[in-house]
Amino acid sequence: MPGPAKTDLPIDIGASVEEKEGQPRQARFKRRYLLVLLVPVLMFSGGVMGMYFQPPLLRAFYGLTGLQPGGGTATPIALPPNVELPPRMAETMLPSDVIGLGRLMPAGDVSVVAAPYGAGDARIAEILVSVGQVMEKGAPVARLDNAAALQGAVLTAEANLAVREAALLQTRAAVRSSRDEAQAALDQARATSAEAQRNLIRTEDLFHRGVATQEALDATRAAAESAGSAVTRAEATLARFAAIELDDQPDVIVATRNVEAGRAELARAKLDLQRATVVAPISGAILDLNATPGQRPPQDGIMQMGDTSRMMAEVEIWQDRIARVSVGQPVELVSSALGRALQGRVDSIGLTVGRQGLISDDAAENKDARVIRVLVALDGASSVIASRFTNLEVIARIDTAAAQAAP
Repeated sequence: MPGPAKTDLPIDIGASVEEKEGQPRQARFKRRYLLVLLVPVLMFSGGVMGMYFQPPLLRAFYGLTGLQPGGGTATPIALPPNVELPPRMAETMLPSDVIGLGRLMPAGDVSVVAAPYGAGDARIAEILVSVGQVMEKGAPVARLDNAAALQGAVLTAEANLAVREAALLQTRAAVRSSRDEAQAALDQARATSAEAQRNLIRTEDLFHRGVATQEALDATRAAAESAGSAVTRAEATLARFAAIELDDQPDVIVATRNVEAGRAELARAKLDLQRATVVAPISGAILDLNATPGQRPPQDGIMQMGDTSRMMAEVEIWQDRIARVSVGQPVELVSSALGRALQGRVDSIGLTVGRQGLISDDAAENKDARVIRVLVALDGASSVIASRFTNLEVIARIDTAAAQAAP
């Protein structure tokens, strides 16, 4: 009896140990299998969340590498790398919205007021306006120190013109006098010729009666012929004056041309005098002064001005998103300096693609981005607020869904 019992014991113990060890291995295998399946799910979820929320480390990575998150899709969810949305705008951001950096500007942009052409080495003598002052087009805003010299040139030209006008009057008077003298000479020649003809008739009568000699008759005939020739010459001289109008006389024409040349010189001198005055090129407000009296006019202009009564915004939109933008779409513009959002609508869309001009101070930003400039017209209330912030950088959000929903 004891022998068989000892033989069966090891077999039963071995079988139970194998069964007990198989169960933990199967459990561990299942846990490892689930872990393998969870890793891709967790990585995918983390990638999606990182792309959407873009934590600081991820944004820094894209900034250093210059990569554009979502750039391979038709509607990327990432914003331009140099745009950081305000919290309120970020909360209301829609997938159809288009974001871009912009700047506030007057209608027609900022006008540079430069010195007149040909001012030379003239310096600024006086600034006639102050920042914020509204000026009409053509109104003087500054004067240069070349005014005295240019005014002297005007006085000289006026004196020369007066001399030439006097010469014209003198020439006309001389021509009238010459014409009157020619008429008097003709009258005298005709009278002399008539007297010579009468003497010739008397002498011929006396010659036929034998009283006058042949010599006397020949002398009388010669005198009559000479008087006739004098009449012909006097008539020719008078015809030279009578056949042509007074203003068409050669001497008068020369004097008239001299007067016209004098008037042209005076006009040029007065035009040069305008170089001493700087005038407003447009109607608008003075935005900034770039120079003071005593300085030479700077190359970037003496001052800047713009029509701040109608404010606009120039927005740069990335070229891959411009297809969703159209004229008339509502636009919201925000900046920390404003304290409130500005409202407007897309006024026009540029026709050329250029390099990005509005960028942040971060050296890692993408400065070679290709953008299209969109002009936004602000409404009345927003234009009043924006009139104090020309060139202020703003973030613009274009609601492209509004235009798509419109009939």
